[in-house]
Amino acid sequence: MGKGYVQVYTGNGKGKTTAALGLSVRAVCAGKNVFFGQFIKGMEYSELKCVNLLSNLTIEQFGRDCFIHNDPTKADIECAREGLERMREVLGKGDHDIVVLDELNIALLYKLFDLDEVINIIKNRAPHVEVIITGRYAPEEIIDMADLVTEMKEVKHYYTQGVMAREGIEK
Repeated sequence: MGKGYVQVYTGNGKGKTTAALGLSVRAVCAGKNVFFGQFIKGMEYSELKCVNLLSNLTIEQFGRDCFIHNDPTKADIECAREGLERMREVLGKGDHDIVVLDELNIALLYKLFDLDEVINIIKNRAPHVEVIITGRYAPEEIIDMADLVTEMKEVKHYYTQGVMAREGIEK
């Protein structure tokens, strides 16, 4: 692929993880190796089943369950930091063409690890590795470092009418 770029999907609208998953499936179908690391998340999401269908896709979760409506516990912080170390290894090794850091921006918002450390890990990746970062509230430093930034804007959402996450659509 040549030089790997940094892409960011952020904003309050739906579709950040979905966009990263779509890009991942496209890349896998083009023969690329993809590593999809999910920060914060530890629940059973439908996309976890992809690895049974797509041999060059790896998905790992670096969360226990979603604490977004509470404060992170010591165990949540430890899990995220272990995940960041795993991502340092994956990005540095260069065995994957695309590496997704799903919900990284939320992990940064909750200060589960240091922003400067994250930027250093991304900058010191194998040069061909494309990096995809998702999550609301992308810090300016991440936006500045990125080559592509897409902001998802919520215009209308059925959540406001009480519709909860549905299997195969939001989870």
